[in-house]
Amino acid sequence: MKQNALSFQSKLTPEDFLPASQEEKQSLVVMRDSVSFWKDGFRRLKKNKVAMVSLVVIILVMIFAFIVPAFYPYTYDEQIKGANNLGLMSYSKEEQVRVDAGEKVFPHILGTDKLGRDYAIRVMMGTRISLIVGLGATFIILIVGAAFGSFAAFMGGWVDLLMMRLVDIIYSIPDILLIVLLSIVLKTPLEKLGGVAGFGWLNKVGVNLISIFAVFALLYWVGMARIVRSQILMLKESEYVTAARALGAKTGHIIRKHLLTNCIGTLIVTTTLQIPSSIFTESFLSFLGLGVAVPLPSLGSLASEATNGMNSYPHLLFIPAVLISLIILSFNLLGDGLRDAFDPKMKN
Repeated sequence: MKQNALSFQSKLTPEDFLPASQEEKQSLVVMRDSVSFWKDGFRRLKKNKVAMVSLVVIILVMIFAFIVPAFYPYTYDEQIKGANNLGLMSYSKEEQVRVDAGEKVFPHILGTDKLGRDYAIRVMMGTRISLIVGLGATFIILIVGAAFGSFAAFMGGWVDLLMMRLVDIIYSIPDILLIVLLSIVLKTPLEKLGGVAGFGWLNKVGVNLISIFAVFALLYWVGMARIVRSQILMLKESEYVTAARALGAKTGHIIRKHLLTNCIGTLIVTTTLQIPSSIFTESFLSFLGLGVAVPLPSLGSLASEATNGMNSYPHLLFIPAVLISLIILSFNLLGDGLRDAFDPKMKN
């Protein structure tokens, strides 16, 4: 039969019905391997060079703050006689005599402060305190905010209305004023409790730092609560939530196992972006004298102490200021990278 040239139908032959070869089957495979949510997110995060560099910087800062002090020959509260206000890579007079005699003495890499304390170890400990406060406060904010926001969104109605009005009221409370008030109110009870065996660490940490944690728990979770609430409002009408309700699952189980699990990406991103905010708040309050108790240092208190000798010893102010900026910048860039990697809206 003669085929019409204008026809879109091709002429079939017996060879067209033969089984396809393995090469022909492989040439038609265009789908990529199935990957999980976490694997896909981390794969895209690895492609973000800025986020990976920030992660490396954060790891190096943590090694500097938590591991190096264990091998450092000086302590943060050790006062060295005749070593007041030394410069970079220097020795005191007594140490110089020992060096000249052939004895090995570890130099003061970043010099010393006005009380003769090695500044490098104080910067390490100050970085550790700032990181602990930032990470600890962020953990408190995550727990309180996620629990409050998810419960308000899931219950809805007048419960949600009352809980969100409480959030609006908390937003209007000045945090610094509350820290000062808590410091005054808690000072006497904590000093008495610090005298009890097993609670001596309270006097070492100081009332101001405990007040900062209390304010984080009382005030700073409201932003997290609003973000979690918006996510839960979108997820609570999903089919799997309806099925869980039909099977008789309790409210706490649904929120914990179904709703919060499905917005874990948003929680990770929001938590990562909250860490630099907490570190900055602690450094700012320590700079004002509302932070850790002397002699325990933080980056903010180190910068505050260095302002008096800024003209003569600028490196004492420059070093903690650069570290604060580097930590905050790294966490912010890492948070942006996590958002790009785990937010479904950013996949394209």
